[in-house]
Amino acid sequence: MDEAQARDEICRVGRSLFERGYVHATAGNISVRLADSYLITPTDACLGTLQPDRLARLDAQGQQVAGDRASKTIALHRQIYEASASTAAPARCVIHTHSTHLVGCSLQADTAAGGQLAPDAQLLPPITPYFVMKVGRVPHIPYHRPGDAAAAALVAQTITRYAAQGSPVRAVMLARLGPNVWHDTPAAAMAVLEELEETARLWMLCQPRPTPLTEPQIEELRQSFGAHWNW
Repeated sequence: MDEAQARDEICRVGRSLFERGYVHATAGNISVRLADSYLITPTDACLGTLQPDRLARLDAQGQQVAGDRASKTIALHRQIYEASASTAAPARCVIHTHSTHLVGCSLQADTAAGGQLAPDAQLLPPITPYFVMKVGRVPHIPYHRPGDAAAAALVAQTITRYAAQGSPVRAVMLARLGPNVWHDTPAAAMAVLEELEETARLWMLCQPRPTPLTEPQIEELRQSFGAHWNW
């Protein structure tokens, strides 16, 4: 899509996420990687009331050239774009939210781990076929303050590590903060977020916790639908 289309689509998706409760107040942000630049929602902007001409535009080096002041998370988004570029799940759009059930899952897991998540921690097990097919593994990144450069570097390292293991990822969960998801377009990235939040909601609602799909069941999803989920 061209820049004008990307601006309109960011605003449409932002409004949809806000109206359906995936984001609240001024939480969350959306970016798109263009051929030679980036678009991102402004800092402290409500995703429900975005205006196309006020989105921030940054050059290829991440320097702002137009629009309202860019969200500080552009540093993390740029790391995701670069780290995922050579994987089977390259990013052209990144969405970050503070979606309720996902943050709830993270709070439970981080608390259970005493605030010391393991380097290979996963947010959710493979409990539904569509989670496996449409989202895949979701690394759970240990807590860092919002905007911490160390978190961005760790996310990039994690993307690279999972791709090398044959499990390219389309989402990571920042502990106690929220998910970052990515895909080719804002609409496609939103679909990943929707499936991920729904899976988290199911996980939170089910007592006792559901058992994961078995390895043969996941292998069938690999063979039939090209799912990227390796053990």
